[in-house]
Amino acid sequence: MGQLLSKAKEQLYDCKLVTGKLRAMLQSADEQVRSLKKQSMFLSQIAAKTIPNGIHCLSMRLTIDYYLLPLEKRVFPRRENLENPDLYHYALFSDNVLAASVVVNSTIKNAKEPEKHVFHLVSDKLNFGAMNMWFLLNPPGKATIHVENVDEFKWLNSSYCPVLRQLESAAMKEYYFKSDHQTTGSSNLKYRNPKYLSMLNHLRFYLPQVYPKLNKILFLDDDIVVQKDLTGLWKVDLNGKVNGAVETCGESFHRFDKYLNFSNPHIARNFDPNACGWAYGMNMFDLDVWKKKDITGIYHKWQNMNEDRVLWKLGTLPPGLMTFYGLTHPLDKSWHVLGLGYNPSIDKRDIEKAAVIHYNGNMKPWLELAMTKYRSYWVKYIKFDHPYVRGCKLGE
Repeated sequence: MGQLLSKAKEQLYDCKLVTGKLRAMLQSADEQVRSLKKQSMFLSQIAAKTIPNGIHCLSMRLTIDYYLLPLEKRVFPRRENLENPDLYHYALFSDNVLAASVVVNSTIKNAKEPEKHVFHLVSDKLNFGAMNMWFLLNPPGKATIHVENVDEFKWLNSSYCPVLRQLESAAMKEYYFKSDHQTTGSSNLKYRNPKYLSMLNHLRFYLPQVYPKLNKILFLDDDIVVQKDLTGLWKVDLNGKVNGAVETCGESFHRFDKYLNFSNPHIARNFDPNACGWAYGMNMFDLDVWKKKDITGIYHKWQNMNEDRVLWKLGTLPPGLMTFYGLTHPLDKSWHVLGLGYNPSIDKRDIEKAAVIHYNGNMKPWLELAMTKYRSYWVKYIKFDHPYVRGCKLGE
């Protein structure tokens, strides 16, 4: 026993040495986890910016066939409805044919009076032909549809539009495209998404200029699905406000201080950091009040002040929060349920009773990284039996 105890004593490790080694191992493991998290976020941002082969194929085939059509066959019926203020008008700005088709298809399938609905689509020059061809081949029943090309809006130029001037600047191009930019982390990559360079993303601030004869319009993002008749939104009293939207703030989340730089005196003087944020994606806009309040002018003022991105980084929600500050009427949350593109724990009951569900976030339903549990709400509005869809293997 004495010999055994003696031998055991010799084999005892120094506790300080063991503690030091364990701390080093823990630190190394922690650094590895952080590195893998950054890599995962970086790759998810890259994936979110990609266009799946099937959607690219669909767009190319539709574009080719559109430009082979005689001019007289490129016209949509019921053009007289486009400026009729007694109908239900929707604005949808998209460069994704499949996503736009789901928005229109889901709206019409759940509408009580489809013939009273008018869809105003705007795309870019690359997807204009494809968007037209899809809806010429797949008209939305008795509803009216019209497709325009944002690049043909001659009034939308850099002398009038501050964000267009900024997007064309050398500093902005360097921010987007310089490969050795010092802020290459995933959080900054998010703001270097090509969607921020597209005027389709900023066109929402020019609705009265695009639709001068309308008095109300419902703005929809292309990553939403409509599940109920939306005509009740036109009956909601906005109480003199311009924007009807669902608020997104919880205990402390999605308040103004999460989006704006309150260390800047212009922000600190004009806004409450605890003010509640709201969501783009489904917004009822009163265009008559918009014009009276000169909303586009307010947007231009703030955009001009953000030349060096000192008030906010990029995107359209921060300037939207500022432009419509005090001019937003909160809608009931059941109109618009968000988070299907990033939040895996949304209550299924909330999703199923929502009028509109929104796949905001990176996990868009048309991407492979979409959350399987939410994808079925979107895919049921795709026409998988359509020859173009089958030909591009979008059902696989």
